[in-house]
Amino acid sequence: MPRRSSDEWIRISQRTPGILIFGMVMVPCGWILNLTSTVAPNWRTLHNLPNTPSDTFIQQGIWDICRATSTNTREQCNLQDTTYFGNQIIEVAQGLMVASLILTLIGLAVAIPGVRCWRDKPNWVVAGLGGLLFFLSGVMTIIPIAWYTHILQDVASVTPQTDVRVGYCIILGYIGGIFEILGGFVMFIGICRCCGGKNRGERRVEEIPGARFSHQKPPPRRIEVPSLNRARSTASSVAYSKDSLDEDVSFPRAKSPAPRVLNTSYGGRPYDADL
Repeated sequence: MPRRSSDEWIRISQRTPGILIFGMVMVPCGWILNLTSTVAPNWRTLHNLPNTPSDTFIQQGIWDICRATSTNTREQCNLQDTTYFGNQIIEVAQGLMVASLILTLIGLAVAIPGVRCWRDKPNWVVAGLGGLLFFLSGVMTIIPIAWYTHILQDVASVTPQTDVRVGYCIILGYIGGIFEILGGFVMFIGICRCCGGKNRGERRVEEIPGARFSHQKPPPRRIEVPSLNRARSTASSVAYSKDSLDEDVSFPRAKSPAPRVLNTSYGGRPYDADL
């Protein structure tokens, strides 16, 4: 099948494609979860500590260790444990989690100009490159999280490990990493047109009637005004003779009333009021 040029496809809607919206929403949410997972000291918790109250437990993260109780979540932090921080997984997790956060920010700086919500057509190559960076950032988050979970019971510490439990940072890290992987993958598939252009919100030009002329302005609407120079009709409901049309039509003048005469005798003679 011959390869089609980009001019033979047309956007169905002027709105931002759904795959770009999905990626630009999921990735920032995943970044916030990963940031919380990185800085919070709760990758695992140690309960039932010897010679301590029953409600006291130790929270261990990749940067800090805190002692807490059921009534006070941060009783004492900055505890020293060289054995715990000397584990290889801790050093790897510190590097990968920080690198993942930085890579996500770089991906956002690349993807935002590619998405171009304020223009008609996105730059799919730039947006796809940003999606690839998001995908790699999510993978960099999942690797230390999964590794730490796998050896949760074997991470050495000076504190006796009688009851080891998974901390909330592991859960947040999994969710954040999955968000970034899904968002980055969905944005990356926009580089190539697949499923008949549905991933980009496009259709072939020949499938849309009149799409080849969609870039042209419609012709101005013609308004017809009725002509006033109409031929006078020779037919009439009243018959006139030729002679009657040529003659002047004279109208009789209104006659003034006759002068009023009072027949009154004055001195033996008739009296006229007008005299």
